[in-house]
Amino acid sequence: MKVRRKLRQSKSHAIAWIALVLVLALGLVGFRTASGVITAYNTWTKDLPVINSSSFNYAEDSYMYAADGTTLLAKFQLDKRDPVELSQVSKNAINATVAVEDARFYEHDGVDYQGIVRAVVNNIKGGDLEGASTITQQLVRNTALSDEATDITLERKAKEAELALEMEKSYSKEEILTMYLNTINYGDGCYGIGAAAMNYFQVPASDLSLTQAATLAGIPQSPTAFNPKENPQACLERRNHVLERMYAANYITEAEYNEAVKAELGLNPQPDEPQQGIYAYPYFTSFVRDELMKENNIYGCTYADLFSGGLKIYTTLDVDMQEKAEQACADQYDRMDPGMDAALVAMDPRNGYVKAMVGGNDFYQDQWNIAAQGGRPSGSTFKVFTLTAAVEMGINPQSTIDCSNPVTLPSGETVNNFGKANYGTRTIADATAISSNTGYYRLTERIGVNNLISMAHNLGIKSELEPYPIITLGTENVTPLEMAEAYSTIADGGIHHDYVIITRIEDKNGNILFEASDTSERVISESTANTVTGVLRGVFEKSYGTAFGMGPSNGQPVAGKTGTGVDYRDHWLVGYSPTLTCAAWIGNRDYSSTSESLTANSLWNEFMSMALAGTEIVAFPKDASVNYSSGYTNYTTDTTQQQNQQNDANQNNNNQQQQQQQNNTGGQDAGGGQGGQQQDQGQQGGDQAGGGNAG
Repeated sequence: MKVRRKLRQSKSHAIAWIALVLVLALGLVGFRTASGVITAYNTWTKDLPVINSSSFNYAEDSYMYAADGTTLLAKFQLDKRDPVELSQVSKNAINATVAVEDARFYEHDGVDYQGIVRAVVNNIKGGDLEGASTITQQLVRNTALSDEATDITLERKAKEAELALEMEKSYSKEEILTMYLNTINYGDGCYGIGAAAMNYFQVPASDLSLTQAATLAGIPQSPTAFNPKENPQACLERRNHVLERMYAANYITEAEYNEAVKAELGLNPQPDEPQQGIYAYPYFTSFVRDELMKENNIYGCTYADLFSGGLKIYTTLDVDMQEKAEQACADQYDRMDPGMDAALVAMDPRNGYVKAMVGGNDFYQDQWNIAAQGGRPSGSTFKVFTLTAAVEMGINPQSTIDCSNPVTLPSGETVNNFGKANYGTRTIADATAISSNTGYYRLTERIGVNNLISMAHNLGIKSELEPYPIITLGTENVTPLEMAEAYSTIADGGIHHDYVIITRIEDKNGNILFEASDTSERVISESTANTVTGVLRGVFEKSYGTAFGMGPSNGQPVAGKTGTGVDYRDHWLVGYSPTLTCAAWIGNRDYSSTSESLTANSLWNEFMSMALAGTEIVAFPKDASVNYSSGYTNYTTDTTQQQNQQNDANQNNNNQQQQQQQNNTGGQDAGGGQGGQQQDQGQQGGDQAGGGNAG
């Protein structure tokens, strides 16, 4: 018996020792595990981002306005956002959010330990999967830790918990809830309950009903799966779950719950935003947008600024003038074959402000803006740069030039006047009005093509130009915007202004970030500019001018030049009054030929007539005296030079008398109606190409 007792005592002591050893071993393991967890936690949370107000700055939409400051042209946004104060959110929405996302929100300090235990037990028992992230943790995840939001790791959870604890020390529960409701993803591109309320129900967040609030509160758990537009049944079931949680938390009564779960979703979706956020005049508006998005642009704006910085952008667009440009182009389409295009740029020559822009018939077809992109051969409108260079060099436009046909190039190719007409010897002024290709080619050889190119660039042409005399006939690609800017330099007496499309940019607080500056620079003498204007008036006022009778209907004197490209692919008229410049173009986008009877004259005339209607007539400055010091008086290769000069002198006298009479009457040919238009179409060939040469 004693032996058995000793054996039993020995066995019980052994078990006790084994238990003690196990406890010590487990304790050691637990200590080491806990020590390791603490070490890992400290490592993970060592260099966390600092939580401050900048961590929760919301992306804000930017708005673009016309010159009147009220007409909205575009809204630029990364997401649909409309931040609200907590006082602007219905109690239903607040209660629904807390009930379904964080029932103990007002009790914990950022991390709900009780909720964690409950979620673990529930998940082990096989209940519906539950998370344990608090509203504060979710806010941290979607802001300060947004780069790691999709990482399902202990490290991310540790960072999230630590930041949530820190955040609750710095912000009140109301501030945290406000930030959460303005940040969380509600699907369909909506971030924040303000945007979501308008997007799904077209009501402000303050007016959300019980069922509407429960619907929105259920979306953030899975913004795609519970999107009410895409998955209404799943969203309805989720909404009813939210209502159940609200009832369980005593936010609603049983009667309210029973009534609400029977209700339909009752969506009233907001209409989709316009394409690319452009509300009006897409050619101009998209051009401004693209300029703002260029790297190192003059506005100091970045992509992020434009789409999330809450900017207010004020442009130069004159809505009334833009409407008239649109109408003139629409009427031009009625006069042309289907598929053709028209483009127009209107500019104030006194400051470079772009007042109107049309870049084609349908912006959304290919989003190519003929008015400002790529460029087209300008035909004889380019001759103005040869003329201006010649006058600036001291060549009198009343001196003569050989306009006989053809000019034979060293290659054996020929330059021809339209219809191979032989104009003989003409003054440079008359060669301009009738648009002699051969005369201007010879004039370019006389002044030097580099002087022509330099003048074009000084006046406002940005495109690169090839150094060949043939470019005087408009073989190089330029845009209507460039041509409007260049002709405006002459219209303003030789002072060049860079085109201006934005007058002011303000940040979200109203601070001015950009204001258009004065870029005026004298590039040619005033006397040269006025002399060139006098010559270009002949295009409209001389009976053989290629735009004869196409001045504005109010009688305003104007000056300009027509142009037609090779094979009638492009048709131009660029002209100006002292207060308005217009570059008009028609043709096919694919560079195919058009009818040779087409001109851009009617488009230009209609727009300028509407734009200047009711305005006071403004006289051009008188031609100033130019010092013609080049020694160039007459230049001809005609073998019958003396006879041609005598004939031309007689013609000059007649022309001068006719022009003086027209000047005295303030432009008697202005506003020529149907008869003037028909005559213009009969005379227009002077500036067109012969023998395949642009002109």
